[in-house]
Amino acid sequence: MAKRQKRKILFRFMRVILAVGIALFLVQVRFDFIESFFYDLRVRISPSPNVTGQIVTLAIDNKTEEHLGGYPKALDHVVLFERLAEAEPMAVVYLQNMEEDIIGSYEDLEVLAEVSEKINFFAVDDTRLPEPGMEEYFRLLPPLQDLRLRSAPITADISTFAKDGVSRRMILSFKNESLLHLELASELNKISDASQYRGSFVHKRTEQAYINFHKPGSFSRVSFVDIMDGNFNDSDLRGKIILIGRDTRANINDYVTTPFSRDSTAMSRLELHANIFETLIQNSAPIRSPWWLDFLATALISILTIFVVMAVRPAKGLTILIITIAFYFTFCTFFFATGGLWLDMTHPLLSIFICYYFFIPYRLIVENRKSWEYYQKHALLSQVEEMKSNFMRLMSHDLKTPVARIQGMVELINRDPNPMSPAQEKAVDSIGKSADELTSFFGSVLSLGRIESKDVKLQLKSRDVNALLKEVVAKCEDLAMQKNIKIITEFEPMFSMKIDEDLMRQVFVNLVENAIKYSPEGSNILVSTEEVNGKVAVQVADQGIGIPQDEIPSLFSKFYRAEAARDSKVKGSGLGLYLSNYFVQLHQGQISVESEPQEGSTFTVELPMGL
Repeated sequence: MAKRQKRKILFRFMRVILAVGIALFLVQVRFDFIESFFYDLRVRISPSPNVTGQIVTLAIDNKTEEHLGGYPKALDHVVLFERLAEAEPMAVVYLQNMEEDIIGSYEDLEVLAEVSEKINFFAVDDTRLPEPGMEEYFRLLPPLQDLRLRSAPITADISTFAKDGVSRRMILSFKNESLLHLELASELNKISDASQYRGSFVHKRTEQAYINFHKPGSFSRVSFVDIMDGNFNDSDLRGKIILIGRDTRANINDYVTTPFSRDSTAMSRLELHANIFETLIQNSAPIRSPWWLDFLATALISILTIFVVMAVRPAKGLTILIITIAFYFTFCTFFFATGGLWLDMTHPLLSIFICYYFFIPYRLIVENRKSWEYYQKHALLSQVEEMKSNFMRLMSHDLKTPVARIQGMVELINRDPNPMSPAQEKAVDSIGKSADELTSFFGSVLSLGRIESKDVKLQLKSRDVNALLKEVVAKCEDLAMQKNIKIITEFEPMFSMKIDEDLMRQVFVNLVENAIKYSPEGSNILVSTEEVNGKVAVQVADQGIGIPQDEIPSLFSKFYRAEAARDSKVKGSGLGLYLSNYFVQLHQGQISVESEPQEGSTFTVELPMGL
């Protein structure tokens, strides 16, 4: 036993080691595309974060183009900047290409440059980083050469990470030099070091972080033409960062795909920059979990999966694993939505599938081996059972003949006119009773053998149940007289019905004899019949030792004897009630008992009239 226990512990330890090994292997492999899918799913179902109100998007939209008859020209921008100067914003960030998109004469552009100096104005290049030797690319042509052109690139996972073209990241600094997003945000939150921001990580020569996305439409928005016409309150813009960009749905380059949607116009670049600024101002970028936490979660789920596959039934095991997946997804989503913690989902969930499909074949091999062993054992037990049944039938048949001879000799002795001494009479009487008991036992064994071999078939004949019961009572009268027990009959008149006379005779004899055996001397036994709802109910009630309630459900089981019966001196095989129940059920009837200890028992047999 100890050796078997040690072997079981060793197998469990090996499963744990294997699960940890699988987890260790998985965390070494990057599944950015799959993990990004789960990240986007969490972004979509999580509630949108609150905004500070520090960002205002100023859109060159369809309304603007319809009002101006086309894209705003240089003088239109002059009017806009003059209006903004009156509102005193914190900064104005122009997201379009000023050299290509703003049309006007040299004189008009000069005026624009002069007006731009009245506001904290920044022109943006969101496609390039300020590489050494590229300074000329970050200087506008005259007369706009004095305007500040700053790098504020937006990213998309095109050749790195998920490689699906979705914008999820922002660049904070390049070669330890802050870019425009971080520069303006630091004036509000006083965090100038890129490495001090939540979730920041180094990628190549940049410091980056993931954007804490707000659902489209979360930021305050005004139209270019409304500012030109003065349809705004200065207080709505005072001290704010104003982002100016195009949102006409006419140029696909003005839009990006986001975790919310893969549609080509899912979100404007204008709103994407607003999300970047808002994330930095609040310092709310998602924090990706460290590798050791990913490894721990993967290892624990791998261990659970292996033990479920090896120790639990397949249907139940699959249910447990589905619940585990749902729980872990809910767990990760909750922490992402409430604390911005990005827990890796790919490795733990992949470990479930890998462990499941890796160990299922082994489980099948083990189960098939067990099934084969069970089959062999079952075949052997079936042979033994058949041999036992044949032996019992053979012995019963062979022994019935000498027992019948003994009974015949007893009758012959009893008929002999020569008187016997009292001792001889007692001995002969004892021999007769023993022979009767053996005959009854052999009959029960033969009936049991027929039941187990499915050889019992009903031989239905029309018979008056009352007449059959009278024969049974008459047969049991001698046994009742020996204990001075009176058998009272109350039979309700009824028509004949179809029954197997031999089988039902065994049932009624068994019930009446049991009532006599377990009743005290001088008591009464009531045998009655009545018709109830198309059924014949036969009741045998005694005043005997009774049966406890907790033993009644087992009373009709094979070889079962109640405790009170075992304690009494009455002999029995435990087959009588089992056979009676079986024979009654063959007649599509039922047998029941009501009993209280020391108050007697009432057995009821219900048989259908129209069998």
